[in-house]
Amino acid sequence: MKFISWNVNGFRAVLGKGFADIFSALDADIFCIQETKMQPGQADFSPEGYFSYWNSAEKKGYSGTAVFTKHEPLSVTYGIDGKHTDEGRVITLEYPKFYFVGAYVPNAQDGLRRIDYRMEYEDDLRSYLVSLDKMKPVVYCGDLNVAHNEIDLKNPKTNVGNPGFSNEERQKMTELLAAGFTDTFRFLYPDTVRYSWWSYRMRARERDIGWRIDYFLVSDSIKGRISSADILCDVMGSDHCPVSLEIEL
Repeated sequence: MKFISWNVNGFRAVLGKGFADIFSALDADIFCIQETKMQPGQADFSPEGYFSYWNSAEKKGYSGTAVFTKHEPLSVTYGIDGKHTDEGRVITLEYPKFYFVGAYVPNAQDGLRRIDYRMEYEDDLRSYLVSLDKMKPVVYCGDLNVAHNEIDLKNPKTNVGNPGFSNEERQKMTELLAAGFTDTFRFLYPDTVRYSWWSYRMRARERDIGWRIDYFLVSDSIKGRISSADILCDVMGSDHCPVSLEIEL
């Protein structure tokens, strides 16, 4: 199966930047997007051959996720065990052989003013993923808003303690991986420097001054089935680029 995850930084905006053509060309079995910034019915996109699921934030123009899938799931749930539902951040699709979880992890924000909520979210999410993994393997993806290690951002020394590279956020990623999950890109490419997000300022993308904060993680039990994991840096339309995974399920 082929999976795509992309923070589109506003779905209505990216629709005007060729999203439909990109979507068609990538031809994923499951295509997950984050930061839709819209309410249901505010955009017309119903790709033929796909089931569509939307999770919008209560606050207009903020957060939000969606999943387009060729394969009708057994069930669809929103949020994390009934919690963290107001910002539209998590969608889970259950299939006969696996769970798919798409997420947009909260940003800790300047001065780490939202770090306490971020830590609560991370703990709840990890417990949730572990509980799913006890039943079936998990494919978990999205904008996880953390560069895990120094290799995952251009300027680690000057970003220590900043949102996305704080010790607290990095530790939570370490804990998640230790709980039985594999970072698919790093599993295949332990020493490769690639980024998935670039600031709109200072020509950062042109100069490749970026961060790798978009991921596919899978249960350790299926990491041997990974056939490819990629970061599609040439795909434009957002300050993030899509990430992909191909795995036998």
